[in-house]
Amino acid sequence: MKALLALENGQVFEGVAAGAPGETSGEVVFNTSLTGYQEVLTDPSYAGQIVTMTAPLIGNYGVSAQDGESRGPQVAGFVMREESRVASNWRSESTLREYLVANNIVAISDVDTRALTRVLRSTGVMNGVIATGASVRGEDLVEKARAARQMAGADLVKDVTCAAPFDWAPADEPGARVGRDLILEPQRRAGRRLKVAAYDLGMKYNILRRFAEHGVDVRVYPATTPAADLMKDHPDGVFFSNGPGDPAALPYVVENAKVLAEADVPVFGICLGHQVLAQALGARTFKLKFGHRGTNHPVKHVATGAVEITSQNHGFAVDPASIPADVEVTHVNLYDNTVEGLKHRSRPIFCVQYHPEAAPGPHDADYLFREFLDAMEARA
Repeated sequence: MKALLALENGQVFEGVAAGAPGETSGEVVFNTSLTGYQEVLTDPSYAGQIVTMTAPLIGNYGVSAQDGESRGPQVAGFVMREESRVASNWRSESTLREYLVANNIVAISDVDTRALTRVLRSTGVMNGVIATGASVRGEDLVEKARAARQMAGADLVKDVTCAAPFDWAPADEPGARVGRDLILEPQRRAGRRLKVAAYDLGMKYNILRRFAEHGVDVRVYPATTPAADLMKDHPDGVFFSNGPGDPAALPYVVENAKVLAEADVPVFGICLGHQVLAQALGARTFKLKFGHRGTNHPVKHVATGAVEITSQNHGFAVDPASIPADVEVTHVNLYDNTVEGLKHRSRPIFCVQYHPEAAPGPHDADYLFREFLDAMEARA
C-alpha cells in the first residue's frame, strides 16, 4: 500500500505502508541506533514524535515482550529505509510489522532515510504527517503537518505518567526478566533495603530494573504528586525519570523538585528529570536544533577526563549560561559541548541528560546508580 511522509517545510517522501493503515502526525526526529528499535518504539520519551531510524534495515530480529520499555509502543509514527519481513531470532514472538499493526502504529518504509535525516539535521526537526492509501495527496498532508501541535511548550508528561502510586515488582512487567543481569546485592550500611520514591514522568522499565537489580525497593508516583505527600513515605532517596515534551511546560513538577531540593534527601534525575532538576536549581532549558537520539554519544566526565559512550534521547538541553554558581557541570557532550550532567556543590542532588540504564545502548554510565545508592546510604 502506498504511504507518504509530508514535512511542514513542504517536502514529501513516498514509500510503502509498513504498519497500521491510517494517518498520524508528530515531530519528525531521527535515531542513529543500529539495533534496539523495540526499545525505541516503547520509550515514553518518544510520545508525540515520528521516529526515523537511520540504520538501513529494521525489524530483522523481530519483537519480544521482554524488550519493551513500557506497556506498548509510545511513538506517534515510525519511518524506515527497509523493513525486514523476516524475524530471524529465537526470542522473537512476532514480526515488526505484526507488532505495529497490532498496536495501531502507522509506519512507512522504502523511504530515503539518509536524505530525510540530512534535512532534519540541516533544517532542524519539524512536524510531519504519515498517511497511507492510494488517494493520499502530499499537498494536503503538508498543510496538516503545519497545523499540528508543536513540541515547544507541550506538556506530554500528563499523557504518559501513571494514574496512581504503585510498588515496582519486576514480575509485573510484560515478559518479565526476573534474574536477568542480576547483580549480587551488597551488604547495606543501613542494614536494610533502601527505598526510592520515583516520579514517573514517562519512565522506562530498565531504570526500574536497574534499581531492583541493585537491591532497591521503588515506589512509583504520578508526576502530579505533591512533594509533601511523597515524603510521607520517608524514602531514602527521590528519583525524577525521563519523559516526553518540553521541560519548561512542567511548572508543577519543577515546584515539587524545588521542595525536595531543600529537604535532606538525595535526589537523582535522568533525561527529562535532569532538565526538571536543573530548573529547580535555577537554570533554564532550550530546544536543540535536532536533538540527541542514539546509542553512540560520547560524553566527557569533567572530573576525571574519562569518556563514556552513552545512550541518549532528548530534544531539549540545559542552558550553560543560566547555571547558578552553586551548581557544577559534571558531564559534557563531546559532539556539541552541551551540558550532560549537573550536581549541587553542597547538597546530595545530581542528574544526567543521558540514559545510564541504556536499553538500548552501552552501560558505561551504570555507576551512577551506585553513586545514588551511596548517597542514600550515607544518610540512612
